[in-house]
Amino acid sequence: MVPDGSVKDQEASSSSSPPAAAIARAARPPRPVSFKTKRIVWHPLKHRRFRVGATKTMVEASSSAQAVRGAREVGEATTAAAAMGSPKEDEKGHICGGWKSEDGSLYCGYSSLRGRRASMEDFYDMRSSKMGAKNINLFGVFDGHGGSCAAEYLKEHLFENLLKHPSFITDTKTAISESYTKTDSDFLDAETNIHREDGSTASTAIFVGNHLYVANVGDSRAVISKAGKAIALSDDHKPDRSDERERIENAGGVVTFSGTWRVGGVLAMSRAFGDRLLKPFVVAEPEIQEQEIDDELEYLILASDGLWDVVSNEHAVAFVKEEVGPEAAARKLTQIAFARGSTDNITCIVVEFHRAK
Repeated sequence: MVPDGSVKDQEASSSSSPPAAAIARAARPPRPVSFKTKRIVWHPLKHRRFRVGATKTMVEASSSAQAVRGAREVGEATTAAAAMGSPKEDEKGHICGGWKSEDGSLYCGYSSLRGRRASMEDFYDMRSSKMGAKNINLFGVFDGHGGSCAAEYLKEHLFENLLKHPSFITDTKTAISESYTKTDSDFLDAETNIHREDGSTASTAIFVGNHLYVANVGDSRAVISKAGKAIALSDDHKPDRSDERERIENAGGVVTFSGTWRVGGVLAMSRAFGDRLLKPFVVAEPEIQEQEIDDELEYLILASDGLWDVVSNEHAVAFVKEEVGPEAAARKLTQIAFARGSTDNITCIVVEFHRAK
């Protein structure tokens, strides 16, 4: 179900409905092709600022002096940006580009498309640091709902809080769990309008040395390609999951069906940041999986449900393998999702583990 390599970026961003030819191409099975390398021009992450109440504004990572100053705030962590140039953005707000870790061990591509939605509520973040002898790389996709405030807050503060945690290196899983719940609490405290219902998912990948930790809250998803197979490293938080439904009902909440299963008849996911009016039923406690990085690990895909609603894990991995470089792969995934009729914002990050020299 892979469209031809000639699918243009504007096909995925300039029309409100995909042409018939694009849909036909999207129905074709992926072709097995080898992953070849070529010289890629890498672009940095586009950062935005968040302001609410007395909340501190993050500095732009495009300034090296400011990045170093921000790095000092997280102890031994060093700079966050190790890329060149600017992300590419078309007139429809489709942003895509590439990025590499400070130590050069990881290359990634990112692509974010508003799609058929009237507004953009997806955000993403990528950071590269070092603590002692450990190389630290962090990637995140944040899919907002009810507004963009929660997702943008996560982009600016989630990894910042994690890197500041005193047990980040020695007890990474505990640090992740505590930092995520703290960030949720901080957002609710910072948002002075108690009637706002902004919320967000978080699909994140935290690299500490040769270990990968995937932490998930909500229905965004992380998938790896290992030895040629697609493996999900997160389980979508849906209200009809038996364990999630039991947790919600034990807390005094209800799960009802209204087109799909919803918490309190409102939210179609069982965990999220924000969503003040659905606390304590909707929590921001992440589920965490750990994976050792070895020679069999090929790619990692983080994406919002705008992709996963219309593309299976297996096909997403096949699409990535077809492309030359993770930047092209990320762009293709958003194009395919749009051509298949995704009605949501679509954001994805593709990380390549072992770049051929």
